[in-house]
This record gives sequence, C-alpha cells and structure tokens, in this order.
Amino acid sequence: MLPNTGKLAGCTLFITGASRGIGKAIALKAARDGANIVIAAKTAEPHPKLPGTIYTAAEEIEAAGGRALPCIVNVRQEEQIISAVEKAVKTFGGIDILVNNASAISLTGTLETETKKVNLMMDVNVRGTYLTSKACLPYLRKSKNPHILNLSPPMNMKPMWFKNHCAYTISKYGMSMCVLGMAEEFKGEVAVNALWPKTAIHTAAMDMLGGSGIEKQCRKTDIIADAAYCILTKPKSFTGNFIIDEVLLREEGVKDFDVYAIAPGHPLMADFFLDAETDMTATKSESHGASQASDGAKVNKESASAGPVAETFRVIQGELNKEMVKSTQGVFQFELSGDEGGTWYLDLKTSSGSAGFGKPPAAADVVMSMSSGDFVKMFTGKLKPTMAFISGKLRIKGNMALAVKLEKMLTQFNAKL
Repeated sequence: MLPNTGKLAGCTLFITGASRGIGKAIALKAARDGANIVIAAKTAEPHPKLPGTIYTAAEEIEAAGGRALPCIVNVRQEEQIISAVEKAVKTFGGIDILVNNASAISLTGTLETETKKVNLMMDVNVRGTYLTSKACLPYLRKSKNPHILNLSPPMNMKPMWFKNHCAYTISKYGMSMCVLGMAEEFKGEVAVNALWPKTAIHTAAMDMLGGSGIEKQCRKTDIIADAAYCILTKPKSFTGNFIIDEVLLREEGVKDFDVYAIAPGHPLMADFFLDAETDMTATKSESHGASQASDGAKVNKESASAGPVAETFRVIQGELNKEMVKSTQGVFQFELSGDEGGTWYLDLKTSSGSAGFGKPPAAADVVMSMSSGDFVKMFTGKLKPTMAFISGKLRIKGNMALAVKLEKMLTQFNAKL
C-alpha cells in the first residue's frame, strides 16, 4: 500500500460518484491527509441493491480525518453541478481537485441497447464529465496545484473494444477525449489526466455485472485510491497522461500487489480496453474465424460427432436434470467458429433439458458466439465467461441475466470435463 504523505492536507476535492466504490475510496485516501471532500453523488436515500449514501460516506470521511460536504448531484442536471460547486467554494474557500468518477454502464450491442440507456451513458460519462469540469475550472485555475482526474481508459481503437458494447465504449472514450483536449487547453494552469485499472476492481456494480464469485478475480478499490493519490500529489506539470494503476505504482516502488487482491494468488481479470499481450494471436485468429461463422450450416452431424466440442456436449447432456432446468429456465444457442464450428445448443427450459449439435428445439433466449477452442476452455474452467466477454472472445445477444446464470452453472460442469 502507498503511504499517505500529508500533501493533500487542507486541499478541497470535488468527487463525483463518491458515495460508494472507487469514488469513496479516493475520498477516504485523501481524507487521511486531512483534505476537504465534496461528495457529489445522487444517493441521498439508501438504495435497495447498492450500499451507501452521501451521508454515510460523509461520516466515514470525517472519521478518517477529513471534512465532508455531502451534495445531492445528478451529473445529468447542470444546475445541480453548479449548485454543488458554489456550496463547495462557500464552505471550503475554493476547489483544488476534481475527480470525474461518476459513470454509467450497459454492456450491450447496438440493437440491444435501449435509447434511454444510450442517453444515460452519454449524459453521465461524457456530458457530465464535461460540464462538471467546466463548472470547476474557474476555481481550479486559482489553486496552487490544481488537478482534474477522469476515471477513463486509454483510447484503444481496436474494433474488438467497440463491437460488443459500442455505446459504452463511445461514452468512456468521450471522457478520455476530455483529457486530451483540456490537458492541452489548460496546460501550465491545470493538470488533466486519466486513470484506469489494469484489472477488474471489486465494487457493488461489478457484483451486479459479474454475479456471485466475481470478486475473486478482482482487486480492491484501494489500488485505484493509491494510484489517484500519487497522481494528485504530483505537480500540475504532470498532465495529459493516460495512466494504468499498476504501472504507475510499480514506478513509485510498490512491489507487493497481493495486498490489493480480494483473493491473493487467484487469477485476475483484465479490465476493458487493455490488450493482454498473450492474447494477440487469439484475437487475430478469432477475427478470421468470425468470417467463417456463417458457414456453420455446412457442418454436418457426422463431422461434429467427434472432437472436444462434441465431447463437452456429451458430458453436459449426462449432467442435465429437472432441477437444473427448473432453476434456469433458459435456452442457450452457441455459434462456434473454427474446428467443429456451427450451431450448438443447451436447452434448460423444456422437460429434463437437452444439449447437442444443431438449432435448439425452442427459441434461444441467449445466443453466444465464440471460437470452438474458447468454448471448450470456458466449459472446462480454463477461461472465465466474464473474461471472455470483456476481452471480446465471447459475444452475447439476448438475456444477460441468463448468461450470468450459465456462468454460475459452469462450476457444476467443470469437474466432469
């Protein structure tokens, strides 16, 4: 862990989305120096699924040694942003640091993403970041060492990072474009940087996206808080950077990263938008395989009767039972490319269930497209579905909740395969 140095004592941080998760972790790290924290977030009343409110966060910040100003702010509402900024200046005398952390996510394809979800992501991620920065900048320019820090990724323009969740990618890259533009526009006056995690970070939102057990593949929010602290205590000449948490902390001398792991020693899931060097060949071969997916209908049952995919489905068929069907109630269709490519299915909706080659006996609730090699890895426990999806190896259309259910069921199949 990176020790506190006291450099943020008396500084005022305006943090969006600071009632929980990464935003709150950054706030608590600064509070230990004796900083003033403006908690600019929506949650004033307890949420049924997500922990914490702006008031519970304020209590934690003050217990850690900081001063807190909880403000009800929906960054989609410009007047709420401006009001909170004015309260911050009146209460603390100015603003030294802005952390644009508030973000919305929907990991859905173009046809599956409702317009209201598109609007939400664009309004919160891009417009909210832009307008909050605009409102804070007049006061930041008066600070001795002002910083804007956006929680957004380096802009990796490989198509794989767009194809499965185009709207989300556009919205996050919009935040990164704010860094590019404002860092240059306010060079010498205000530092503007982006911070992104190398691995998945365990938050309540990640639990909702990944389901039970996902936390073992994640790091704690502490690693982002430490990296943010390191950036925000640098001089304002440190600007225009797209920083990966682990890379920066290694440069700062941190050697033990197990302290940040939820389950030390457990394999970690890479975050969105970052290429794993070892996956480059797989990415290239998969893009080639995708062009062959439409040829699935040409594969006959005889050619699909032997090999690892066929063996996987044979084992699955033997494990199916009425209880599994009752608890799942879903039909899964797999469009596989490469060896044993074609259409395969897993019916967990009718009778005692069935699995095999060809179209499912009932309409599919979820369609999963991937290479046959990755399919086998997924069902034998060598590739986590969440990781496959995030890295672009798995494309999902249809009911995402059912897709999460399948991931939980895979543990039952892994032992037999």
